[in-house]
Amino acid sequence: MKNPTLRAAAAVAILGLGVSLAACSGGSSNSASDSVRAEAEYSGPQVDITFWNGWTGGAAPVLVPQLVAEFNETHPDIKVKSNAMEWADITQKMPLAIKAGKGPDVAVAHGDDVATYAAQGLLLKTDDVVEALGYDEDDFPEGLMDAGQFDDSQYGVPWSVTPLGLYINKDVLVKAGLDPETAPTDQKSYLAALEALKAAGVQGEWADGYVFTGTFEFESLLWQFGGELFNEDVTEATFNSEAGVKALTWMTDLIEKGYSPANVAQDGNINALIGGETAFNWNGVWQTTNEALQSVDWTAIPVPQIGTEKAVWSSSTHWMFPANKNQDPDKSAAAATFVKWMNDNSAEWASTGELPAQNTVREDPALLTDYPALAPFLEQLEYARYETVSPGITNAMAEVTTGVNEAMLGKKSPKEALDDAAEKATQLLKQNKAQYGG
Repeated sequence: MKNPTLRAAAAVAILGLGVSLAACSGGSSNSASDSVRAEAEYSGPQVDITFWNGWTGGAAPVLVPQLVAEFNETHPDIKVKSNAMEWADITQKMPLAIKAGKGPDVAVAHGDDVATYAAQGLLLKTDDVVEALGYDEDDFPEGLMDAGQFDDSQYGVPWSVTPLGLYINKDVLVKAGLDPETAPTDQKSYLAALEALKAAGVQGEWADGYVFTGTFEFESLLWQFGGELFNEDVTEATFNSEAGVKALTWMTDLIEKGYSPANVAQDGNINALIGGETAFNWNGVWQTTNEALQSVDWTAIPVPQIGTEKAVWSSSTHWMFPANKNQDPDKSAAAATFVKWMNDNSAEWASTGELPAQNTVREDPALLTDYPALAPFLEQLEYARYETVSPGITNAMAEVTTGVNEAMLGKKSPKEALDDAAEKATQLLKQNKAQYGG
């Protein structure tokens, strides 16, 4: 989650590979109907396994090798080689590598990519992994296991979650005569704070139409107003509902009422918060590791409940087991042991700006002792919402961003922007259905 631009590029790349891979999906001796021979404690011959991941920024490039080294030291029959590359590079390289039998034995993907890989026959089922490792849906935040499912089978095992929160520059509140310890929690108190900031010459929330801030804020608000992005079987876009229009109008009103400047640049809002130009920023838990933020007197709280329901956007990452051509079942079994160990020992993952998915690790009081800034993000997991699960979904989600962006730039009204985007998204969903099935 450290690089929004590359994450977006990865989403486009995986869709571009879909048609060509569907045409050659019969080339692998494994298929998506195969399962991993899972073992909590590996008992096969000595093996070397490869692990692909996209963690190239922040603390992850240091922490991942440390965890892998510790695993290797305590598991003499398994040697894991970690290969970190940009998410976009993984998306481009992994599908073709799997077809050639040269893909990794275990990898990590975001929740909106798992179903796409599975629909292309690139993954082994993990139902047996979940059972053998003793997992069930109650071991992770509510709804998270669903993000790793496709066509009534499990293909992913949860690893991490990354909800939004409301970041606050406390000094800016003080200058506006507001108590930084009395943070807004709902629409009324949030509007009151924005009005007080405006009276003091401060535009309190810099709102934009970019993915990692504007789109995710819009999704949170859409759910808070009782709406959904798509219908139940993900064949029709519904984010242009009354709830969607309310959500986007709330955001455009921030500009029209003078609470936000117009045409905020990408990352302009977090930079403004750091620079003392604004008080509030809806942003992800990953910003807790932003070194520039550490020079600011800041705090974070749950995002305000603007609508009638509590809801907040969150991304997720999941372990996957590639169905390489002639995949060695011993390597997949060893990879399952590696996944279990990594989840059990994931407390330090909080240092990367992501929350461990496993409840027993995340709910250990020691986690907040070491990382107190994570408290508001942990609190929100009770009502967090995760990525839509449907093959190829990232192309339809790109239309959500287009709609939000056009409205925030004043090119279209919220209703017109969402109606146009929803029409295009629905057509893409139909194309996805024809391409991937499921």
